[in-house]
Parts: sequence; C-alpha cells; structure tokens
Amino acid sequence: IFGDRLYFELQENGMDEQHEANRGLKQLSAEFGIPLAATNDCHYLNREEYKAHELLLCIQTGKNILDANRFKFTTDQLYFKSPEEMRKNFAHCPEAIDNTVAIAARCNLELDFGNHYFPIFPVPEGESLDSLFEKTAKDGFKERLRELLRRQEVSPELEKTYRKRLDMEIDVIKTMEFPGYFLIVADFINWAKNHDIPVGPGRGSGAGSLVAYSMRITDIDPIPYGLIFERFLNVERKSMPDFDVDFCQERRGEVIKYVHDKYGGDDHVTQIITFGSMKAKGVIRDVGRALAMPYGDVDRIAKLVPDELKMTIKKAMEQEPRLKDLYQRDEQVRQLLDIALVLEGLQRHTSIHAAGVVISPEPMVEHLPVCKGPKGEVLTQYDMKYTEMTGLIKFDFLGLKTLTVIDRALKLIKEERGEPLDINAIPMDDPKTYDLLCKGDALGVFQLESSGMRQLLMKMKPEIFTDLIALVALYRPGPLESGMVEDFVNTKHGKMVASYPLPQLEPILKETYGVIVYQEQVMKIANVLAGYSLGDADNLRRAMGKKISSVMEEQRGKFMKGAEKNNVPLDKAEHIFDLMAKFAGYGFNKSHSAAYALISYQTAYLKAHYPAQFMAALLSCDVNNTDKVVKYINECKDHHIDVLPPDINESNQDFTVVNDRIRFGLAAVKNVGGAALDSIMEERQKDGPYKSLGDFCSRVDS
Repeated sequence: IFGDRLYFELQENGMDEQHEANRGLKQLSAEFGIPLAATNDCHYLNREEYKAHELLLCIQTGKNILDANRFKFTTDQLYFKSPEEMRKNFAHCPEAIDNTVAIAARCNLELDFGNHYFPIFPVPEGESLDSLFEKTAKDGFKERLRELLRRQEVSPELEKTYRKRLDMEIDVIKTMEFPGYFLIVADFINWAKNHDIPVGPGRGSGAGSLVAYSMRITDIDPIPYGLIFERFLNVERKSMPDFDVDFCQERRGEVIKYVHDKYGGDDHVTQIITFGSMKAKGVIRDVGRALAMPYGDVDRIAKLVPDELKMTIKKAMEQEPRLKDLYQRDEQVRQLLDIALVLEGLQRHTSIHAAGVVISPEPMVEHLPVCKGPKGEVLTQYDMKYTEMTGLIKFDFLGLKTLTVIDRALKLIKEERGEPLDINAIPMDDPKTYDLLCKGDALGVFQLESSGMRQLLMKMKPEIFTDLIALVALYRPGPLESGMVEDFVNTKHGKMVASYPLPQLEPILKETYGVIVYQEQVMKIANVLAGYSLGDADNLRRAMGKKISSVMEEQRGKFMKGAEKNNVPLDKAEHIFDLMAKFAGYGFNKSHSAAYALISYQTAYLKAHYPAQFMAALLSCDVNNTDKVVKYINECKDHHIDVLPPDINESNQDFTVVNDRIRFGLAAVKNVGGAALDSIMEERQKDGPYKSLGDFCSRVDS
C-alpha cells in the first residue's frame, strides 16, 4: 500500500521503554527492509522548561506535585532538539537522520491566501448572481418606498436621492463581486423572519447600506440619519463585507441549523473554535495549586496583579512594587512566578465562538482541519483569525436577549389587548417615550439601564431620535473623559454656543451641537473640505484611528493639498485636521449607534406604553438570575404594577399578565427544576386545577 513511503520511527529520549522499542524496531527494519527515521517527541521548547511542563500536566489532570501517582514523564528530553543534538543522539544510526531529512524534502505545501471561497447560492435558470442580486435589491426597494409613502410624503428630489444611492451601492457591490454574499445573508435573515424568529434592525457599519435595508438584511433606513455606505464597503479598500446579525437568543440555533442543512451539513458548514489562554492571575492560581502552596498565600500573590485589560505578570511586577519585592526575597514566590511566566499565554481550554459560522463551497477539510466539540458539533481547528486567512467566508449569528424580551412583550400585549403591535411601525417622536427617558426611567431599557447612562439621560434630556443615537455613541470612556459629553450637553441646553471653524462644517456637525461624535463626520469633513471621495475618507478615518505617524503625515499632506484647492485657509485646514485626528480616536460608528439606538427606543416605548407586559417579559428572560428578578420586581413596585405571588393553578412557567397585573412565573421559584415544572404544567392541563396539597402530591410524580 505505502511503497517506499513506510518508515519505522526511532526516538532517543532517555526512557527505558523507548530503548526497548528502538531495539525491536531495528530488528524489524533489518528483517523486512523497512528504513528507519529519527524524530523527537516535543512537549516544550527548551530543556529548561521541563519543570514548567511537569506543573502544566498537574494543572491539566487536577493533581499537585506531591502526588506520587500523578501523570508524568520520566525524562526531561521532550524538547525541540537542535540538528547537532539529533545527530549526536543518533550517531549509532546516522541513516535514520538522513531519512528524516529526505521525508522533510518530500513534504511540500503551498497555501494560497489570496482568494475568497464563496458558498454556492442557488440561482434560478436564466439568472446570474449579479442579475438576481440587482433584481432582489430593486424589488425590495420598491416595497420599502411604498412603506415610506404610507408614513410620509416623498418629494421627487428625495426619491431621486434614494434611487441614486441604491444604484451606486449596487454598482459597488457588483464591482467588488459580493452579490452572492448579500443574497446568502438576506436569505437566512428572511427565513428567520418568515419563521417568527426576531432579528435585530442592524449591527455595525452594515446598517449604513440602503441595499441591505432594501433586501431586509437591516431595518433602519440610512438616508434620514445620514448613514454612509462607504463606512461599510468601498472600492478603495478591498475587504470582505461583514454583517453581524442579532437573533433572538432562544432561537438563534434554528437559523444556524437552517444554514447548516441548506449548504451541505457538517462537511460544508462549521462553527469556529476559540482558545482560552492562561492569563496572569489565573496562571498564578493554577501553578500555586499544582505546587501545593497554601491557598491564602497564592490568593494574596494573585491579588497583587492589577485588574487591567491585557495585564501580564511581567507588567504586574513593573507596576506593583510589593509583587516585585516578594519575587526578589521569597524563593517559593520566585519559583511560582518563574513557572507562571513560562506557562502564561498557553492555551488552557477550547470553546465555540459566540457568533462565527463558516460555509465552504467544497468539503471543509479541503481548506482547514476540523474537530468535534463537546456536544459532537463540528468545529474548525483554526481560530477566527486563521480561518479568515484561508479565504473561507465567515457569517456572524449573534444571540441578543433584548430581542427575546421584545418578542415576549409583544406576545403578552397581543394576549392581553387582543391587537398585535408592530414594533417597526411605532412613532419615532412619541412624547411619552421621551418623557420616560428624560426622567432616567430606563431600568430594563436596552443599552440605557446602567446608573451612569441613566444619569446622562437626565442631563441630556433627549427630545428626538438623533439625540438617542448620539447618547449611545457618547457613553464610552474616551468621550466621557475628554469633555466631549459636557460640551454636547451644555450646547444642547444653550449653556454654550456651538462653534464651527468654518461655515461648511455646520451642516455636518449641527446634529451633534458642534461636537465630532461619529466617525462618519470625520469622513464627511474630509469629503467637503479636502475633496476626498467617501471611500478615500474612510481610509483617512482608519489611519487616524490607528495613529500610525508615517501614514498620518501622508494623509495630512493630502488633506492640506485638497483643502487648498477648495480655498480653505492654511491655518484653518491645519486646525481642522488636528481636530479630526483628536476626535477620530473617540468617534463611534454612527450606523451601529443608530441601529442599537432603535432597539433602545423600542424597549423604552414598550416600557412607557405597556409597562406590565414589558416588565413581565424582562422577568421571564432572567428567571435564573435572582438578583435581577428582585431588582425588576422592585421596579414594578415603584411603577405601581402589582406582582402577584406564584400560584400552582394560575402561574405558568414564565411571568404572565392579567388585567395589567403580573403573575409570578413558576420557573423563577428557587429549586424547582425544568422536569418538575413540565410535570406540573402537563398534569394541570390534562386534568384541570389542583384541588388540594394532597391532590397535587398524588397527581405529580416528580
């Protein structure tokens, strides 16, 4: 079968068992004429890391170094040996080394990282991907336009703006060869909607696409809010489009299953693996446990590591003098930290990426290795970064609990009021909703329920939807620390006067009271003052965000030259470029902010108009979180909403609403499991209410 490709493997690692194996393999080699090849099993890089590897095995097996029966290797030779060491070790059999070199010479692999491998989207006979995409986008736009006409008048100029934008986007998407991608995303989103699975209005820069809105990939119209398509996709920056899609948390799996079944099952559709690494505090605790050190001592050392993102043990010793002092004077601490430094950053466990799903036109194994997850699901063996490098297309399916809350609230409203509420048709200028927000009454409202955000709501007092978009964008450390938020609030309330370095900037910054809040505003300023195309302006925005000095100087020269052509004074142009560079780091993606502000508004509207149903939905989605159940029940009391106690004959599993009063859900009762609840509900439905405790005990066997 194998011809001249079969070898016997020899190793020299100092283990008695290996010596016995080598002796037997040499005999078989001589007897059958099968050549020998020399290798060395590698578990660590250098010989000095043997001790750290021994402790790693203790961590993996839940043992400590004092356990005589723990799993261990009886050699320190399992490291990456140099060619000189290998030749010395195999001096008794030099041909084995020569054969290993010959095998290596046979192994040639070239990986092509320049292509994209799009899933095959089925196209009707007589159509191409381009023609089907264009038809779908234009037909969808006609329907969106009819919806708009039912809400407001549309002038010929406005309709022309829409059509011009639609044609531009279609041309760019076709030029960049992405029609198939848009069709695939639209297909699984519309499948979800047709199966009553809630889908978010949009997420990320994709919410700025009119094509996406027309194809019902997104549900926010980009034109009224000045959302820019080039922030998502432009011919000057050749990169894959990336729609992150939010689904109802409870039913996200159904959409993934639909995609899995449609595009070829496990052979073609996989989720992406993620690797959890050993971080500074965790690895100190792990090594301390493996060294059998007292828990209190290890805990004290671990707590000296600062709570900062991307903190390392080395940085911790530089920043925390007490840790450095312990390392220098305590031998046991030094041993602990030296080993922890070697193990820090190694992979500790694997899990499944929260959103990523890869679809391959060919069997997945032709592009990357796969493995089985804990529940038998097929996963890539590459993480997201390396999976994308193979050219396979990733789709993001995110679960958003708020969509589940909205869906449950709408169902309760229909049950209680008899009429369905179309959440996508609610008025966007509802006084009751804005009154609720201005009071900071935002507990349970998406993105707005933290105490800091509620304080900001009361300071800002949003009056229109664009205020809410800005609010979502501003509530981040950068803007809060820079003074931008204070300027925004004070100018909004007339305590400061908005200033514009040039009159041309007023139309761009008026909505945000003279403050650069969005990345898209940086792009528009470059477009208006310096003649950048919006695609080029996006490259400028990215350069400013990364703050690479050489690129920034190149962009500064280009901006100054363009501004000069537009008769912008030199000093003004310099000042505005510096202003843009300063705020580009703080600026937020307006498309994402607008899409999430819409969910915020929808939840605020539900709380303002249907408080009992909204709070019942919130409670049902957090039945396993006692702290939140208590918090939301207190909120109900503050709003004079009665929460009736659990009743074995009246309560359902979830919280329900009867005559605007909430009935406690049985699923929130402590120590009542799912199987018991199913039995209780099934028996009650079959034979009617329980008449007494004795009746209940005799009927429910659980």
